[in-house]
Amino acid sequence: MTSINVLAAQRRRARHFCIQALYQWSMTGATASSIEAEFRTDNDFTNVDTEYFNEMLVGITRRADELDGIFSPFLDRELDVLDCIERNLLRLGTFELLDRIDVPAKVTLNETVALAKKFGATDSFRYVNGVLDQVGLKLRAQELAEH
Repeated sequence: MTSINVLAAQRRRARHFCIQALYQWSMTGATASSIEAEFRTDNDFTNVDTEYFNEMLVGITRRADELDGIFSPFLDRELDVLDCIERNLLRLGTFELLDRIDVPAKVTLNETVALAKKFGATDSFRYVNGVLDQVGLKLRAQELAEH
């Protein structure tokens, strides 16, 4: 496996754990640092980009209101009606689109949709994809127009 493929797999696992950690944060109100410590103790982080996991968990929990404000205009319902998993998937995708320009927008969209298929309700991946497509066009119009 090439180093790029290894990094992609490590980041995929970081996103996987991050959405679970964000769910815990939403349900318990615990701090990102305590949740991260618990996750590192309870899970095998051998093949995880731990720096990426930390950056996303801390960044998303600190900036949740800002992220919500970016994707909320594209919702067809009130933010507080969104399922917790959907809301955190939208935060994760928006965070990557906004702050991680080293990650191609298409990768962010594909990875977030894959997480929605795994953790979300039956058709939530369609909803998450539709909202994040619009966020991507807002934040990375030129990049998405080139593809």
